[in-house]
Amino acid sequence: MPKRVDYTWLSYSGTARIDLAIILVAVTAVVIYAGTRLHRPVRLPEPGPQVKVIIGTGLVLAIVAFLICASVFVSGLRQHNLLRIVPKDPSPIAPVTALCAVAIFAAIIFLTGSQEPPIRVASGLIGAMAAPMIFEFPFDLIVMTRVYPPIPPDPSLYRALFFAPLFLIEILTLSLLSFVPTVRLTRLTFFCFALMLLVFAAWALAGFGFPASPGSYAFNVVSKIIAFVTALTLFTPSRKPDTIPEPTALESAVG
Repeated sequence: MPKRVDYTWLSYSGTARIDLAIILVAVTAVVIYAGTRLHRPVRLPEPGPQVKVIIGTGLVLAIVAFLICASVFVSGLRQHNLLRIVPKDPSPIAPVTALCAVAIFAAIIFLTGSQEPPIRVASGLIGAMAAPMIFEFPFDLIVMTRVYPPIPPDPSLYRALFFAPLFLIEILTLSLLSFVPTVRLTRLTFFCFALMLLVFAAWALAGFGFPASPGSYAFNVVSKIIAFVTALTLFTPSRKPDTIPEPTALESAVG
């Protein structure tokens, strides 16, 4: 029986570290290039009422599905007597995430001071919900194949069962940003996201390990904070009024 460990995913090692870092640097370059092509801040296309209902309903259903799938995942651990080696302490990054969520909520309320109170509150709540997903989506893509301990007889099936609804939650939560009229996509958004990916690349060279060591903890905290800053750039007030029709704004701004 394996001993209890202080991590929930296996670190990258050997050439896998270099391969991951190269991929992340390549993606970073694409994001930076996309940022340089954005000539002015633009609003995200706002979905219609029916689409908003579909997104909201889908998010609720995805959360329910995740809870069910997570319980199946835990049952698999328990069935194979693996639950005892999973860390029982809360994530060491959880306090950082909670503090950043409170900070970004307050910052967005301040940045949207010219808006009506309901819009300011909605902006703050959605921003606080979406910000961690900017970190979690690429993070989960990186660690999903290395989740520990593997559950027999088919670890890949259990991992897919756990991560499929989680990815859906992350995508739908990010799509909530399109509900808020104060959201603007800016160059700074792209550059901040690229900076987060560069931190990921440096973390990858170090093995992209669980934050049980000072180095991995620092990489995790720094990249998480940058993710929240990335979200905050979406709510930076526009200096000029947006006079371009929403459906063509993004197309016109990139050229």
